[in-house]
Amino acid sequence: MKVMVIGSGGREHAVVEKIKLSPLVEEILVTPGNGGMTGVTLVNISATDIKGITEFCTKNPPDFVVVTPDDPLSLGLVDRLNDMGIECFGPTKGAAEIESSKVFAKNLMKKYNIPTADYRVFDEEKQAIDYLNSSKLPIVIKADGLALGKGVTVATTLAEAINAVKEALTLKNFGESGKRVVIEEYLEGIEVSVLTFTDGNKIVPMVSSMDHKRALNGDKGSNTGGMGAIAPNPYYTEEINNQCKQKIFLPTIKALNAEGKEFRGCLYFGLMLTDKGAKVIEYNCRFGDPETQVVLPLLKSDLLQIMQDTARGCLQPESVVFEKDKAACCVIAASEGYPTKYQKGFPLTLPVTDNKNTFC
Repeated sequence: MKVMVIGSGGREHAVVEKIKLSPLVEEILVTPGNGGMTGVTLVNISATDIKGITEFCTKNPPDFVVVTPDDPLSLGLVDRLNDMGIECFGPTKGAAEIESSKVFAKNLMKKYNIPTADYRVFDEEKQAIDYLNSSKLPIVIKADGLALGKGVTVATTLAEAINAVKEALTLKNFGESGKRVVIEEYLEGIEVSVLTFTDGNKIVPMVSSMDHKRALNGDKGSNTGGMGAIAPNPYYTEEINNQCKQKIFLPTIKALNAEGKEFRGCLYFGLMLTDKGAKVIEYNCRFGDPETQVVLPLLKSDLLQIMQDTARGCLQPESVVFEKDKAACCVIAASEGYPTKYQKGFPLTLPVTDNKNTFC
């Protein structure tokens, strides 16, 4: 089987390394991939070049495509490939809205009684600032759309909160993604990431994880998409997992179905374990980064087979098996100044290791 993986980062690297182990695979193409990947064919097409990818697939049709980044999912790559008769792992554009619009996600949770933080939505600076002036601090400001993990500000002062609103609504630092902002209650507790496989009806949680979002040591620096992760999350018990299945995971799938947005693929739940129970901080419509780099190494099952079953609507929960007595960690190395102003494109030299437990 010829498999194509869309994307280029550490997440895609982890996906590729696990897919390599499947006896179903004969060839793996990665679009565009990165220089650290081995044993695969790199195709130099951007993950957001929907036309370029579809034209390539017309001339060189893969048997199965794994779409991992948020941008091509929100641009409808899965819809386009499905229309061409190519099977894909990943949600349609409509289902991907659960990540591409935080306003949609928050309204969905409110409508279907899925526990989350209280919130308000604004598209005008003055109204947003008036609301902030009467709000309790800390408070969270989120750009509505996709912003590479950089559209979220946890403001501890009023000045910081006002500046975050201005960056989105007035300065337009996030472009179209910042046309609206969600201002929401700050939740205190333990943060948990739970990736799940879902075929639109059944949902199977993967091993839990915990990521670190601040850019610098000591929980300092700007908020990022994630600077490292561990799995499993030591605070996420089986009891909590069962509660989340009943109150959050299954209700979310049912809510999406009720809205005509059936979700097939990997649905990510960013949770906060508060003193009032688990609440949803955010959804992602794909494997999280860096959580994937610690979750997939612990998967014992055939990832490609799970992905195919998920795409076909016949996911078998008993076929998804993880290591019970092992753990994994990941640390991100970033250029100085990340995530604001930083250099790209220079070579990295990594230490040589013969540790057989190193995943990739």
